[in-house]
Amino acid sequence: MMARLKHDQDLFESERSFRLLVEGVADYALYMLDPDGIVTSWNIGGQRIKGYLPQEIVGQHFSRFYTPADQANGKPARALGIAREHGRYEEEGWRVRKDGSFFWASIVIDAIKEDGRLIGFAKITRDITERRETALKLERMQKQLAESQKLDALGQLTGGVAHDFNNLLMVIGGSAQVLKKYADDEKSRRAVEAIESAARRGAALTSQLLTFARRQNVNPQTIRLNERIDAVREVLNMGVGGTVQLITEVKDDVWPVKVDVTELETALINLVINARDAMPDGGAITISAENLTLDDEVHKGDFVAIRVSDTGAGIAPDVVQKVFDPFFTTKPVGKGTGLGLSQVHGFAYQAGGMVALASELGKGTAVTISLPRDKSKIMPASNPGAAASGSGTILLVEDNPDVAAASTGLLEQLGYAVRWVCDAEAALAEIDADGVDLVFSDIVMPGKMDGLALAQAIREKYPRLPILLATGYSDALRKVSLGFQVLRKPYEIHELSQALAKVAGAAV
Repeated sequence: MMARLKHDQDLFESERSFRLLVEGVADYALYMLDPDGIVTSWNIGGQRIKGYLPQEIVGQHFSRFYTPADQANGKPARALGIAREHGRYEEEGWRVRKDGSFFWASIVIDAIKEDGRLIGFAKITRDITERRETALKLERMQKQLAESQKLDALGQLTGGVAHDFNNLLMVIGGSAQVLKKYADDEKSRRAVEAIESAARRGAALTSQLLTFARRQNVNPQTIRLNERIDAVREVLNMGVGGTVQLITEVKDDVWPVKVDVTELETALINLVINARDAMPDGGAITISAENLTLDDEVHKGDFVAIRVSDTGAGIAPDVVQKVFDPFFTTKPVGKGTGLGLSQVHGFAYQAGGMVALASELGKGTAVTISLPRDKSKIMPASNPGAAASGSGTILLVEDNPDVAAASTGLLEQLGYAVRWVCDAEAALAEIDADGVDLVFSDIVMPGKMDGLALAQAIREKYPRLPILLATGYSDALRKVSLGFQVLRKPYEIHELSQALAKVAGAAV
């Protein structure tokens, strides 16, 4: 009798200790359910995690912890059914606290049986919201790292092929500009213009790729926006087609900004083309600019806001956050590279500004680039269409025969006599033989001496001889001393003319 009494007392103490342990656990919600899912016990962990006092939740159905959507599709009943049939149910998912807030939970439901008969369920819930957010943050960081590695690999690839690709574009575009002089009928002129347009688009695509890979050399200069937009208006009009109206609203009093002109023009073209594609049935694109003074936590001071807006279909809210991501596009395969808006983003931030997009389905989209005001002196604007004639003998140093032929055609069209050599050693010998008025050399060339080393050698021996360098390779642009004028391939005849005039004038 005494032994039985001691056994019962030990059992009571054991159950009491276990109950105190369960009730005292604060990091886990540990509670019991009857076979129908009614809460029959509650611990302090349940109160801390879910917000209910024991008297508020005991006797209530456990389904109230589920989201309305999960309740509507019968998830609580399925969870109990799986636990009843298999002995255990485990999952992670959203649960609801008393105050209506959501948390991410790890849930275990164990079926409790006695003599083979189900008498209820033991349920364990743990709040793992912080752990999930950490895991998601780590996943995002891993994706960003992978994207960064992808962009770095892209940079290595594009940087390596840019020289050859831009040489090909130089041959295509240069030859087209030579042919243009002899195109004597409308059909021939249209064909030549199509070739020129394709070469420009190829050059723009290369520029976008290099910008994204952070391998693009920039040449910032202080400009007036109204003048630059007027300068590219013809190109923009050609891009929008006949069903879209292009409107510009840029006042003369808009402040100057300091940007790479090529990157600005590329950004405007990208925005206008995107706007045009959003209006297959026609509409209006408006390019406007206004002065803006900001005073927030991130940006303070004077800015110029350039806005390109359209009356197109708009962008869905779930897509707006992705539009500036590299390679993201909503266009069909073959209709877009996914680099246009990324180039705009890269250009804006590289210039010390920012970019924002606002859109409403059915009403259109507006992209705003905000650039810092620049108070530097504005250099006189040159006429991009002017190709002044020249005279004298130019030594052309180019290892690629096709590029040399295209460049020779442009130089001769400008009025220069041309001597061509394919390496630096031959160039030095030709200069020593006299009769050279200017040296025009590619930077990237095979052999012991590249174009930059050649230019340095010429400067030491013939300090008054004008030198113009050219390259389509972005890394080469970085290495060039500020003492040399560099023309970026592929170039057009007016750009070549202006660069030659600049180096010749500097040497006088």
